[in-house]
Amino acid sequence: METLTAHLTRELEGLEARSLLRDPADPSARVAERAASSLGLPVLNASGNDYLALSDPRDDNAAKPVSRETALGAGASRLIHGTRPEHRALEQALEDWLPAPAVLLFSSGYAANVGLLTALATHEDLIVSDELNHASVIDGCRLSRATVRRYRHLDTQDARAQLGPGTFRRRWLITESYFSMDGDSPDLADLAEAARPHGAALLVDEAHALGVFGPRGAGLCAAQRVTPDALLGTFGKAFGGQGAFVAGSSALRTWLWNRARSFMYSTAPSPRLAHGLQQQLERLARADAERAHLLAICARFSQAIPSGLTTAGRHGPIFPLLCGTPRAAQAAANEFLSRGILVQAIRPPTVPEDGCRLRLTLSASFTWNDVERLEEALLGALRHL
Repeated sequence: METLTAHLTRELEGLEARSLLRDPADPSARVAERAASSLGLPVLNASGNDYLALSDPRDDNAAKPVSRETALGAGASRLIHGTRPEHRALEQALEDWLPAPAVLLFSSGYAANVGLLTALATHEDLIVSDELNHASVIDGCRLSRATVRRYRHLDTQDARAQLGPGTFRRRWLITESYFSMDGDSPDLADLAEAARPHGAALLVDEAHALGVFGPRGAGLCAAQRVTPDALLGTFGKAFGGQGAFVAGSSALRTWLWNRARSFMYSTAPSPRLAHGLQQQLERLARADAERAHLLAICARFSQAIPSGLTTAGRHGPIFPLLCGTPRAAQAAANEFLSRGILVQAIRPPTVPEDGCRLRLTLSASFTWNDVERLEEALLGALRHL
């Protein structure tokens, strides 16, 4: 029998042959850096999720220095004396901002979705999930051992149909508010109406919407005046940080404290990080000018995309450019890289075999000249599609 190293090497060669290999060294970033340098231009990152450019340090009169007493590590899980004042201060600030009765911090969006779903649903339950929900939602559904039915993307009528048949202890309806690979959104009010006759609880993942949409950046649930039973948010996107949270009732927070394994058995988030994220929340909530600029440049770039090249209903800062095959997606990405622009080719297993795409994301830090640069690169990339 071949060694593990030989086995993995052969498998990796197979991925490379199908244009599906991701290199941990990320040479694409170095390609973009060299190209930008030769052109005398800065590298333009059009592949991240830092929609409001809050991850970059900058002078800010509202920013407060971290106290020397603020610990780097919590030293334990929240249940075992790991809760620090910085954790509760951040949770309370989030409760005021959304607003929500209660908030609980998690180490990541993945941990939050898996923890939420496995704490709530059991093998006696039904979960009805949008077919394009994030991998963390899919894994949470699987680990819950509930019966899972997937409804057609954004199709509320299909969601209604999937919620109906069968006898279950409880029903759960889950969606993202802004889909990270398609840049589109459901009618959340319609989904809430679909859930009501069946007594289904509505769970909404707002990871990519928070900061960008809604009053003071409070997301699409706030924009559509929908109060889900549980709202998931992350700090790794528009917040420019790391971590996540679940917002809902006080009873939900207490239940997750006692039953969400990804919360219970993880060391609490860094108190210094929690302190910094509270400052980021203050910046994000008052970033109306940045949000207006971001949506304005998005509207401009939308006009440069040929009909049929992106997903129906796309809006906001996420631009999927449909390519078809992995090879075409990588060739188109290389066109952007050759112009000093970081763009990611999205290939299986993230998307289906025939759904390969470039995923461009715009940031409030982009200037109108940056948008022109993106448009010129897009024209070059179209030759490969």
